[in-house]
Amino acid sequence: MSLDRLAPPIIEVRSLTKRFGSFYALKGVDLTVRPGEVVVIVGPSGSGKSTILRSLNLLETPTSGSVVVDGVEITDPGCDIDEVRTEIGMVFQQFNLFPHLTVLDNITLAQRKVRNRSRDDAREMAVRQLERVGIPEKADSYPRQLSGGQQQRVAIARSLAMEPKIMLFDEPTSALDPEMIKEVLDVMLELAREGMTMVVVTHEMGFARAAADRMIIIDEGEIVEEGEPEQVFLHPNHPRTRAFFDKIITH
Repeated sequence: MSLDRLAPPIIEVRSLTKRFGSFYALKGVDLTVRPGEVVVIVGPSGSGKSTILRSLNLLETPTSGSVVVDGVEITDPGCDIDEVRTEIGMVFQQFNLFPHLTVLDNITLAQRKVRNRSRDDAREMAVRQLERVGIPEKADSYPRQLSGGQQQRVAIARSLAMEPKIMLFDEPTSALDPEMIKEVLDVMLELAREGMTMVVVTHEMGFARAAADRMIIIDEGEIVEEGEPEQVFLHPNHPRTRAFFDKIITH
């Protein structure tokens, strides 16, 4: 994984706060992500991981602070967020596939509606991305005919077909049976090797160790630690990081 650490950030978060009533989900978070960087966010349930991720494309509207994506401040009320979102792929816990459409149609729909591609061009791109995620033979299947791991790979292919600059993953394996997790993580690992800019919320520590350029530990709405995976795993500085690792390693 080659990473230009001198390149200007493609994502820049400043003093990000999110409040739900009197509860602060995020407390003044600062975060930068450079082009080609893989950032993995981990932490206890309810710590604010998904809230950060969803703020990067305004699926969550921050209470205060700013988010700049590829030079555009998306927290500016005048921003055309739909235009920015065309450059950001998002993969959720649930696959969000249209059950009445084939795999191919699921992948071509947004290409035609948003990218204005012809039916043939969208189909060619869909087939290419299905090959990339390892299931080209499923093009004419319906989601109900696929395993959970296959459905998640279709969801990834759908995002990749839009040729995004950034991919966001919100616990993409948490809804999968254990035997299906590896096939999805293998696809994500290959994307990381290819230089895709990725921000990943996950509990899969093996993936974090193998793919991340940087790990971020969040707890109670704050980043308590960040660094290269080996350094964070082997020499955590913050007591909350050590407590978190103690819990996940013993379970």
